[in-house]
Amino acid sequence: MFANFANVWTFVALSGDLRPGTPLPLRIAGERVVLFRDPAGTAAALIDRCPHRGVALSLGRVAGGEIECPFHGWRFDGTGRNCGVPWNPDAKLETLSAIALPVREIAGLVWLHTGFAPPTEPDVSESFTAPKVVLCAQSVVWRAHWTRVMENMLDMPHLPYVHRRTIGKELSRLVEGARMDMLLQERPYGLHISNEINGETRPGSLDYRFPNVMELCIDPPGKLLRLMVACIPEDDRTTRLLLLTLRDFARSPLLHPVFRLMNGRIATEDRRIVESSLPGEVPPPGEEASVRTDAPTLAFRRIYRQRLRGSEAHPPARVSAG
Repeated sequence: MFANFANVWTFVALSGDLRPGTPLPLRIAGERVVLFRDPAGTAAALIDRCPHRGVALSLGRVAGGEIECPFHGWRFDGTGRNCGVPWNPDAKLETLSAIALPVREIAGLVWLHTGFAPPTEPDVSESFTAPKVVLCAQSVVWRAHWTRVMENMLDMPHLPYVHRRTIGKELSRLVEGARMDMLLQERPYGLHISNEINGETRPGSLDYRFPNVMELCIDPPGKLLRLMVACIPEDDRTTRLLLLTLRDFARSPLLHPVFRLMNGRIATEDRRIVESSLPGEVPPPGEEASVRTDAPTLAFRRIYRQRLRGSEAHPPARVSAG
């Protein structure tokens, strides 16, 4: 399960997206997942597949904090425990469980673990807990493998070409005859990336937060402004991008559409380029031409192949009816 993206934490939704009494279906690394709230309002996650006939539980209803299969009415709580099988009062409920996944709510986000026994808790950027920070979000779907999307987020040299009318406008005037140097620092969460042009350090930097998050630091003087993107694989051909803007100024929610408009425009510029990449998944380093300024994307490829590619999760064995 969760092939090539197993046993990691990723945020998958805003807490506000998960409403009491309403299932929230997601697709992550080829697996259907359903989120819902239990009777206490705590987030829960199950593999979106009834153990009876494989029906999507997300098509059913949530009542009393239990999700009910739409096919035969089997009910499950947030731990996957079977709470009832209609017409079968003698059913051995302990043998008829659904598959639960670890889930947390931190900093206004729902975090999911693509495995069953997480050795750690989610790695949460300090930006979320900075004073007076507000968050706005939007989601877009690209027809591309998530690794292509992720490395695009870590790539600075493309800015004056793909984004010459937006965030790359200034760089487009510096390209001719200039030298860019990428500066990489390993961090416990992944990588810190900055750059120099002709020996001069450029404003702004970005972080790669393992496994699938980019955080861009574009703080105005004395303020905090971060763009964060989670590249969530739905399957081998589809990636859902959860784009977050965190800021401690212009805090009114009435201004959220302004930030969403700019983020959406930038994402649209990237999308058509990334979706054209072949092959879909990033190949081994020797199969594509690379140069010095590709250091961040090559570092990501190395991490992906060492820590994620080939990974899989194995659900707990089902209790025997005997």
